Amino acid sequence: MTRVAVVGGGISGLAAAHRLRTLLGPDAAITVLEQRDRLGGVLRTVDLAGAPFDVGAEAFLVRRPEMLDLLGELGLSGSLTHPTPATATIRAGGRTVRLPRGTLMGVPGRAAELSGVLSAAGLAAVAAEPSMPLHWAPGDDVALGGLLRERFGPEVVERIADPLLGGVYAGRVDTLGLRATVPALAAALDAGASSVTDAATAGMTSGGQQPGGTLATGPGPAPAGPVFGAVRGGYREVVAALVAASAATVRTATTVRALERRPAGWRLVLGPVPAPEVLDVDAVVLAVPAPALRRLLEPVLPAAAAAAARIGLASSAVVALAYRRSDLHPPATSGCLVAADEPLSIKGVTHASTKWAHLGDDGLVRLRASLGRFGEEATLQVDDAELVARVRADLRELDGIDADPVAVHVQRWGGGLPQYGVGHGGTVAALESAVAAEPGLAVAGAMLHGVGVPACVGTARAAAGRIADRVVRAP
Repeated sequence: MTRVAVVGGGISGLAAAHRLRTLLGPDAAITVLEQRDRLGGVLRTVDLAGAPFDVGAEAFLVRRPEMLDLLGELGLSGSLTHPTPATATIRAGGRTVRLPRGTLMGVPGRAAELSGVLSAAGLAAVAAEPSMPLHWAPGDDVALGGLLRERFGPEVVERIADPLLGGVYAGRVDTLGLRATVPALAAALDAGASSVTDAATAGMTSGGQQPGGTLATGPGPAPAGPVFGAVRGGYREVVAALVAASAATVRTATTVRALERRPAGWRLVLGPVPAPEVLDVDAVVLAVPAPALRRLLEPVLPAAAAAAARIGLASSAVVALAYRRSDLHPPATSGCLVAADEPLSIKGVTHASTKWAHLGDDGLVRLRASLGRFGEEATLQVDDAELVARVRADLRELDGIDADPVAVHVQRWGGGLPQYGVGHGGTVAALESAVAAEPGLAVAGAMLHGVGVPACVGTARAAAGRIADRVVRAP
């Protein structure tokens, strides 16, 4: 009997377990080990005033195939839903305006529509950028914020790029690496673009898809078909279906304290120090955050552990609220991003009942606000009541909502999102190369090739494939 352990019960771990079952067949013994008392990782669905409501990841990019394929395999294609045509806005310069088009993740292209967002000085700086000398060597990587400040001035960073990328990574653009977060821009610069403006324009022409699960806001008509999708019953439907289809032994509230090599396979040391338990397996998939990965790999693969140690994490929080429709006028837009220099606590709000039709058909209006950026963890170190008070104050300012909510949920994500810094691609390459040299060991997760759900599923399926290949070929 083939025995495989999957460490981590988030979407990456569960998708890996499901793929392993498909590849190894019904006789394999697959065990999922999760430190928390629930599965799903940063996917979590709660009941908000009687409706399933996601308070972690909300939507996924349907122009990547991984999640759509998985839903099909799980028999959940009928649960797929798409956003309404409502458009998004941005709060910048003290005004709320339509999210500007013609940018590649906030980097202006030739046809960028920025007049409602930037000041006259900011617009002049953008117009002058194509004539500035550009010094770029193919393969270079820099902090995106530094490059944009140098080329366009501070307003593009604070009012456009930072809100867009902050929504994806809970990070600050000044610490995010260009090559990992906006690869289409890096590719255009490598290809010889004469300015950052022209590189952004070329990146949008090529599709502008980013690893975080977002697209360029290019000029002209939008591509045919929906861009994003969600599961009508919430991600908990996906989690439950993965557990059932994988037929894995699932152990929650179980800490994996150590990973050890055996002459054939691996040993996991589980549980508390005074009463350890061992689990011997043929192979292991590690689908855990970077700090836990570093701790487990350090004794057996110090080079891989050192690479994992270079990946930072950001903390954030989501506050979900439900209101009676009779108490307010539902916002007409899908949501609002907030510029980093605005005097507000939240970094964005999703008008969920406007964005998703199924969340507003019961006479209630549901919203979710996001708080927290990389390096600003202290702003979240207040109690739930204070977080809710800050969100409600900002909603009064942004949407004129002063009614009392009928339901509230506060979800904190400590270290929930990996940060894709300068040199992230090299870090991941070093990590994966070291792990690939070890028979029966693989890694998966958001720290590798994208923080979006489809990217996580992609790493999980790849990890399961490597494990199955090694197990099948093993003597």
